[in-house]
Amino acid sequence: PKKDPAPTPEEEPAPTPAAEDPLTPEHTPAVEQPTAPTDEPAPVPMAEATPTPEEGPLAPPAEPQAPAPEPKPEKPKAEPPSSPLSLTVEEVSEKSVTLTWKAPEQTGRLGLDGYVVEICKDGSTDWTAANEEPFLSMRYIIQDLSFFFFFFFLVKAVNASGAFFFFFFFLPVLIREILQLPRIRMPRHLRQTYIRRVGDAVNVMIPFQGKPQPQVIWTKGNQPLDTSHINIRNTEKDTIFYIRKAQRSDSGKYELTVRINGAEDKATLDIQVIEPPSPPQNLKLVDVWGFNVALEWTPPVDNGNSEIKGYVVQKSDKKSGKWFTVLERCTRTSCTISDLIIGNTYSFRVFAENTCGLSEKAAVASGVAHIKKTKTTYQSEKIPQRDMMEPPKFTQPLTDRTTTRGYSTHLFCCVRGFPQPKIIWMKNQMEIREDPKYIAMIKQGVCSLEIRKPSPFDGGIYTCKAVNPLGEASVDCKLDVKGKI
Repeated sequence: PKKDPAPTPEEEPAPTPAAEDPLTPEHTPAVEQPTAPTDEPAPVPMAEATPTPEEGPLAPPAEPQAPAPEPKPEKPKAEPPSSPLSLTVEEVSEKSVTLTWKAPEQTGRLGLDGYVVEICKDGSTDWTAANEEPFLSMRYIIQDLSFFFFFFFLVKAVNASGAFFFFFFFLPVLIREILQLPRIRMPRHLRQTYIRRVGDAVNVMIPFQGKPQPQVIWTKGNQPLDTSHINIRNTEKDTIFYIRKAQRSDSGKYELTVRINGAEDKATLDIQVIEPPSPPQNLKLVDVWGFNVALEWTPPVDNGNSEIKGYVVQKSDKKSGKWFTVLERCTRTSCTISDLIIGNTYSFRVFAENTCGLSEKAAVASGVAHIKKTKTTYQSEKIPQRDMMEPPKFTQPLTDRTTTRGYSTHLFCCVRGFPQPKIIWMKNQMEIREDPKYIAMIKQGVCSLEIRKPSPFDGGIYTCKAVNPLGEASVDCKLDVKGKI
């Protein structure tokens, strides 16, 4: 009996050649072998027997295989380059990072096409390429990074086969502000001693620089400041030192420190709070002879926290009762006053002067100086008749003065002569006539000129001229009018 042919399993499609694996270049696809036609089912294998006529004709023989092609020369294996070396972070700015590295030791047979830089934000697993195409430079700047975030970096070395090894920078890099060293920019007028008067306000602003925001520290004698009396206000770029009413105890050296993470800069602010000095002590008349008087005194007890620059000596005639300055800025504690008028009685006083000005009170000499007349004995027979006529002569000249705009001032001199001379006042060689600004007086040989509320235009050379029939004499002085402080 005829047996049914055994069912043949469905023929699976021939496997396609596998793509070349870049990591296993030695695997190459196998050559496809031809298969027998499948028009009729294949017979079940049986014992050897001669086919019967009922079985029909046998399957046609398989087509002869084509001769195998000659083997082609084997391609070079795609060896990947080794990883880059010494990946480091060269610089970190507010929005960028600069990376540098060294070339790999091995570049492979195909050579090196370049490098690819990838970044990953801390807390994420997504790596993104920073450059679209490989490049051969071993330094790269990654721009537009998020401020105040941590980032990881890796660098791949690639060649034509696409194979690579990479170097991973395993420490996270914080993108932060540029570290700028602290520096104090002390204004020029504060580099010297800063002088203020008692009761004045002290308001000082000192700029500085530094990033991130520096720490500002004020001290005096290595001790923190008394914030109940001294106010300190700090901003990103400056610090303000403020005292509403300064006292002498506020004098001293204040140290400003600007610090950032161990780096610091220091500056010193020297403040001196002054006031007028006390009057000199122990003023006394030492001697009186002829037309001269000798005075002595001792320095004041309190100099007002400032060096004494000198003393101002004044005299007063008992008849007029007005005080006249004889000496200005006398640096010694003694002086001699000359050219006093015979027959007059004088009192003297002395002021002390420092940077702040004159002392509020003056030291007044306890005694007075009386300039006695020379005694003569009348001998009518021996003394010939004297001619009392005398040309003008100034016994006390004019002295240079400096006054303030708007404050009336006086010019004084003393003259003698017989007959009584006529007094002419001149300014810059021009006679001063009837002008309400000027008031001229002469009393007991003392000539005075009052200048009412002078302005800077009233400064100049003033001349007092005395004229009588026997002659004339003149004295000059310079007047300076300064603006208000």
